Amino acid sequence: MSGDAGAPKGEITLQTIAMPADSNANGDIFGGWLMAQMDLGASVLARARAKGRVATVAVDGMEFHKPVKVGDVLAIHSVLERAGQTSMGVAVEAWITRLPAGDHLRVTKATFTFVAIDQEGRPRKLP
Repeated sequence: MSGDAGAPKGEITLQTIAMPADSNANGDIFGGWLMAQMDLGASVLARARAKGRVATVAVDGMEFHKPVKVGDVLAIHSVLERAGQTSMGVAVEAWITRLPAGDHLRVTKATFTFVAIDQEGRPRKLP
């Protein structure tokens, strides 16, 4: 195991494999694809806390530390950092396992803010 970020924080809320269709001409995965996977993983935790629909309203502090390559196994780790009346902050880390060496690296992290919404898309109180 290598990397300089220690161990992942939080539970795995999404795991997938980076595929060729998600890459640029250099063979690196597009940052937008990675951000979408982080949003999906964080929303799993946010939806469970909200017991229903949520909307992403902000992403803070995202920096890409290392590239994701085709074939890397991507794991999204999420932790609920705060919950207010209608919104919540979810800390998200994206880690990859790169085979065949088995290197385990944090590639990015960010905080996603979600708002609990009703069926009409209006904010609602968290239960």
